[in-house]
Amino acid sequence: MRTADLGLAFEGSDDKKIDLSNLDTSEVVNMAGMFSYCKDLEHLNISNFNTSKVRSMRDMFSFCLELKSLDVRNFNTSNVLDM
Repeated sequence: MRTADLGLAFEGSDDKKIDLSNLDTSEVVNMAGMFSYCKDLEHLNISNFNTSKVRSMRDMFSFCLELKSLDVRNFNTSNVLDM
């Protein structure tokens, strides 16, 4: 099942590691606050995210205080209006 809205999807998660490398994000338009307030999150695998249709990434990683690294080099932000 595909969803166009992943805004706040993992907000406040207390997980230390999240692997979303197999998540189909090809139809997603909203990722605002997706990982906000994941204060314990250290490792996040979003390396295969398809962000070509995303329009909002506002506060996507806000308050991810323990995040060690983040690979977003494959993100396509050409349609993002709010980051």
